[in-house]
Amino acid sequence: MPENFIKELEWRGMIHDMMPGTEDALNKGVSAGYIGFDPTADSLHVGSLVQIMILVHFQRAGHKPYALVGGATGMVGDPSGKSQERNLLDSETLNHNVACVRKQLEKFLDFDCGENSAEMVNNYDWFKDMSFLEFIRDVGKHISVNYMMAKDSVKSRLETGMSFTEFSYQLVQGYDFYHLNKHKNCIVQLGGSDQWGNIVTGTELIRRKGGGEAYAVTTPLIKKADGTKFGKTESGNVWLDAEKTSPYKFYQFWINATDSDAENYIKIFTLKSKEEIESLIEEHKAAPHLRVLQKALAADITTRVHSEDALNTAIAATEALFAKSIDGMLSLSADVLLDAFEGVPQVTVSKDELTEGIGIIDALAARGGFLNSNSEARREIKGNAISVNRVKVKEDYTITSEDLLHDKFVLLSKGKKKNYLLILE
Repeated sequence: MPENFIKELEWRGMIHDMMPGTEDALNKGVSAGYIGFDPTADSLHVGSLVQIMILVHFQRAGHKPYALVGGATGMVGDPSGKSQERNLLDSETLNHNVACVRKQLEKFLDFDCGENSAEMVNNYDWFKDMSFLEFIRDVGKHISVNYMMAKDSVKSRLETGMSFTEFSYQLVQGYDFYHLNKHKNCIVQLGGSDQWGNIVTGTELIRRKGGGEAYAVTTPLIKKADGTKFGKTESGNVWLDAEKTSPYKFYQFWINATDSDAENYIKIFTLKSKEEIESLIEEHKAAPHLRVLQKALAADITTRVHSEDALNTAIAATEALFAKSIDGMLSLSADVLLDAFEGVPQVTVSKDELTEGIGIIDALAARGGFLNSNSEARREIKGNAISVNRVKVKEDYTITSEDLLHDKFVLLSKGKKKNYLLILE
């Protein structure tokens, strides 16, 4: 188990900014610290994993982690990194989201391990009974408008416009730190680099209002090697909830990482030691085509977010896509297979059509345009390139209901990699 939290983050490349004195303060003994999580959705996504891992390392170093879920601030909206004001949520939706986020955090943090057990707090609990006049009297008077205007999250929005609601956000988040410092003895707030301004507003409020000890650590913004945003795919966010992003798609997100990204991600998103990671990197460089880093990364994270069974199913589905026989597919559910075949050309067929039978030429060319013409279909069949459910077929082959896999679809393929589905409507 790592003894020095800051040193652990440094070699993993997980520190962007740090307030002077933070490392010395944390090395004095068990300390409490927190990270805030946005409850505007009922699931966290892979972008949230960076902050989750920070709390995991914090707890592993012997400290007490607090996960603050912003039941109050979720009603306001953090302007950091945003180009426009976001929609505000009602309390019922927020409460549901908070409960879902807690379930996901419990997969990573130990909430029952004695002195440094993780705790979850909701800032709605201390804001719900505070009046506006009380807030501006007891909090607002300690931070000047000049100080607030100097923050990047404010300056970047001055030209396009910013509501008072958003402008006041840093005061609200600053008070969170003050409250947890006073009532939970939290001496450090952790977060993404875009949160630095809000976090130091908290340390300033603690210094001016209570004279307490407070520090800050932020992580760098994770980007892909090509400069694009981490955690985004063509279909949107990669969620931790299996209903929003299936374990198969989750696994594919990591397995498809570039070599340079995988080398970076394995330090950030796994708990593997420095020695283990260096060994994996060397092994990968010796035979990049085996994708050792990507497989180790995807296996580790998929298991922790979902389960070992989910990992095995994702691997089986991946292998089934390129298997020479249909056997592997029959061992998987129809939903998993259809998920794996997302993006593959598909066309629906009726039960009556399958009862009568569909000629292979018709299935290949006329229906979904898998091949451009009947002549191309005949040419590919004569070249022994066409298979139905991984079995090579001739020009006189007729597809019937007996060809259905899981009573739902028929797989047509050209060669090893080009696939096409007939799906029973």
